Amino acid sequence: MASYLRIMIRNKLDTDVQFLPGVGPRRASLLKSELGVATVGDLLRTFPFRYIDRSTIQSIASIQSTSAYIQILAQVVSSQVKGKKLSVMVQDQSGAMELVFFRGIKYTYDRLKPGSVFLFFGKPNQFNGRFNMVHPEIDNPPSQGASGFSGVLTGVYNSTDRLRGGGVTGKVMNRLMAEAIDLAIGDVEETLPEYVLREKGLVPLRYAIRNVHFPSDQLALDKARYRLKWEELFLLQLSLLKQKYVRSRSAVGIPMPKVGAAFNACYGALPYELTGAQKRVIKEIRSDMMSGHQMNRLLQGDVGSGKTMVAVLSALIAVGNGFQACIMAPTEVLAQQHFANITKYLAPTGVRCELLIGSTGRAARKPILEGLADGSVGIIIGTHALIEDTVVFRSLGLAIIDEQHRFGVDQRARLWAKGAGGVPPHVLVMTATPIPRTLAMTFYGDLDVSVIDEMPPGRKPVQTMLIGEGKRPALYNFMKKEIAAGRQVFVVYPLIFESEKVDYQNLEAGYEDIVSRFPFPPYKVAIVHGQQTSDVKKFNMDAFSAGRADILVSTTVIEVGVDVPNASVMVIESAERFGLAQLHQLRGRVGRGSEKSYCVLMHGHKVSKESRKRLELMCATENGFDLAEEDMKMRGPGDLEGTQQSGLPIELSIASLAHDGQLLSDARSYAEHVLAHDPTLENPVNAILASELRKDKYLVRDYSKIS
Repeated sequence: MASYLRIMIRNKLDTDVQFLPGVGPRRASLLKSELGVATVGDLLRTFPFRYIDRSTIQSIASIQSTSAYIQILAQVVSSQVKGKKLSVMVQDQSGAMELVFFRGIKYTYDRLKPGSVFLFFGKPNQFNGRFNMVHPEIDNPPSQGASGFSGVLTGVYNSTDRLRGGGVTGKVMNRLMAEAIDLAIGDVEETLPEYVLREKGLVPLRYAIRNVHFPSDQLALDKARYRLKWEELFLLQLSLLKQKYVRSRSAVGIPMPKVGAAFNACYGALPYELTGAQKRVIKEIRSDMMSGHQMNRLLQGDVGSGKTMVAVLSALIAVGNGFQACIMAPTEVLAQQHFANITKYLAPTGVRCELLIGSTGRAARKPILEGLADGSVGIIIGTHALIEDTVVFRSLGLAIIDEQHRFGVDQRARLWAKGAGGVPPHVLVMTATPIPRTLAMTFYGDLDVSVIDEMPPGRKPVQTMLIGEGKRPALYNFMKKEIAAGRQVFVVYPLIFESEKVDYQNLEAGYEDIVSRFPFPPYKVAIVHGQQTSDVKKFNMDAFSAGRADILVSTTVIEVGVDVPNASVMVIESAERFGLAQLHQLRGRVGRGSEKSYCVLMHGHKVSKESRKRLELMCATENGFDLAEEDMKMRGPGDLEGTQQSGLPIELSIASLAHDGQLLSDARSYAEHVLAHDPTLENPVNAILASELRKDKYLVRDYSKIS
């Protein structure tokens, strides 16, 4: 025990939280399982997510139904136990109200004696036209009454039913924080160098931790939160950028100095001029491939911005230098489409291009595998089939991955292992999912990012409309008009989970309704969903792509990359159930031909305020990046499709990627400034930063390398 106490005294932050007064083994195990808090230091780094203003005392008469929390100074008039409930009537000079208790009845009854005065704090409820408070917090009155009261901002911490059930209420949490600060604040050591605090005008760490939990006033709280958020984002970016720097120095890549004849032949035969953005991105890619370091680049481009053309020209640079390129797509449909489009572009080059997917038969597969092994196949397009052990490249120099976040890290690593002479290939990751800048900086912070932010000339904007169930007959008439003009129509239903029965019933009912309103002949309706076999799915998709079906009813399986230039109408049923990013992807399926196109968002009878805001935003803009930023603000960051904030390289304790974008940009540019002067953080003034980056939290998984 003596040795334990010596350790405890040496650094009280490492003390097991169970030894903090008021915790004990049972509560300690709850704090650990529910909040991940094992030590006093962990507790101090558990920050409030909001604050309740207890700086004012209200009169009972001024309470309104919109009041979130109130604080009154009132005298107990009477108290009465009715079964398992204690009812206490209190009053101030303006009126009276009831307080209700279901727990701790005896203790509360004995404490709240008629005539005594207390501060009561809680959430007001309206019952039978009168206000009451259930289980308010009870505090002794200020010594000089309401006039001399100067209250505080009280932190509210994340909690769970198990914590509350185990007695760790909000009030207990505040008490434990006070104990932790009294015990250990003296052992909190500064985590940023003196020059950083000075240049960025940040308060010291001890001040920040004390005031984030117990702010002396609003200004102190603002300074504390700013310091803690900035530090968290700065250290995250410093870690990512340092990794990127180290890798760019050490990652040997295949030097590709030439452009080559095939590139020039393809470029010279293009029927249109590339956009300025496409040209800029090709230059960035070319300079990476010439550098002798491995390229790790993320290419973001909105739906229809011309990423495929960039991919083809990049692949031809590899071919021109005597290497092979592979283009890997997440689905067979998308791989087949890429193959159909790319072979057209390659016609003037004489480069052999093949398609390898799961359904490629044995007879067709044999010559492809031989061509990859002897180098006669220059460009291969495929799915996961490309990472099978039987696929051997003679000299793989460039790997292009489309819609990268659908591939697992292990699958990518197997592809890299196929690089020429054991050197990993150059890597280009393409995504049409617009990633908010703040997320891209974090998810792909150690990748070079290129953005195609210009649409090819001639691509017409898609007109987006929001309509309710009452307009369905008008919608069907509009669809008939478009079909009569030779166009085709998508109708998409939400299917959140493959197994959700109700969704399937809606899809089937919707399909039957459309078939009855659009009878055969003259109309032909196809249906595609996840429970069909891939043959049936392909047959129906092909019927629609080839123009044999007028309407395709489907679930979101069509979201990625389906290309039907003749489709001019996209109808999205129950649009309120989709995230903005998904709606934008679906809208990108139309507007690919030369005709005017439309996206119709059908909403149900009950739409929340937030969903309506999301749908109205869709009608207001076609810019995928603007939509992605807004989507993230509304839903929080997540796996880029809008689930909760998961999948981030680190857990953020106080900063939010959705709301602290400005702060993140500032922290990143300052991290760049620090590394420009000291890339490996060897300078003694940065020793403190090097030590912080070695902590578990900032040992970021190498996301990008994608290897």
